[in-house]
Amino acid sequence: MPDSPGGPLITPGGLRTALQSPAPPVVLDVRSGEQGRAAFLAGHIPAAQLADLRTDLSGPGAAAEGRTPLPTAAALEESMRGWGISAGTSVVVYDTGGGLTAARAWWLLRWAGHDKVRLLDGGLSAWVRAGGALVTGLVTPAPGDVVVRPGSLPTLTAADVVALPATGLLVDARDAARFSGESEPLDSIAGHIPGAINLPTSANLDADGHFLSPERLRARFEARGLPGHDPIAVYCGSGVTAAHEILALQVAGLQAAMYPPSWSGWISDPSHLVETGSDARPPGSAR
Repeated sequence: MPDSPGGPLITPGGLRTALQSPAPPVVLDVRSGEQGRAAFLAGHIPAAQLADLRTDLSGPGAAAEGRTPLPTAAALEESMRGWGISAGTSVVVYDTGGGLTAARAWWLLRWAGHDKVRLLDGGLSAWVRAGGALVTGLVTPAPGDVVVRPGSLPTLTAADVVALPATGLLVDARDAARFSGESEPLDSIAGHIPGAINLPTSANLDADGHFLSPERLRARFEARGLPGHDPIAVYCGSGVTAAHEILALQVAGLQAAMYPPSWSGWISDPSHLVETGSDARPPGSAR
């Protein structure tokens, strides 16, 4: 997909040009754990900083906050400053594939009030295919002075989800088997939040892991009747891939809020209702 000024995506060519500019972006490589760190040290985009999904982009929290709670504002600010981010700094985030985890960083930084952040379309694989260099080791940047302003993107609580207005629409971004309750590899209860429709995040991407064009994404969302609903709210299993759906919606010209605790947080409350079964709603059906 071509670079779009002000859009949420950047191509490998666009990133290469930006890295050669007088004010290069801070680049964040989103991986997790010891394996992720080892893979990062073995090869990453030049000057990239490691942003661990579990330790940097989430934090401890109660069960109601889901499996991947949002970090505290103070912890996120410390991480962002450690990556060299200041108020005017451009940021590019990527992972090893289609952005399913890097989108968490894109959404989280924007939620924190930093809107100059884009996701590398196609991730590290696309960078390598385009002839981009990889480096090893770590680079310690000069500390930034960004000030985090949490809540800069809209979020919903469980009470908001229960009381979602008749004009609103709740989107479940997990795969169809998890939505229907046929399979649940991660959480203790299978199914979905009552009233949700199913739009699996994986269908936002083509076979090479690039986002579909704005036109194709718009057609996908129009076929399910999303335009015209306010709010559009998105959840997934724990608030990670929901960010990918929100990014895809933005590419298509639509805005959406997130329910960060997502399914894992929803089922922590035994009073919350659960539905099972496939999504058989006709196109344009709101609930």
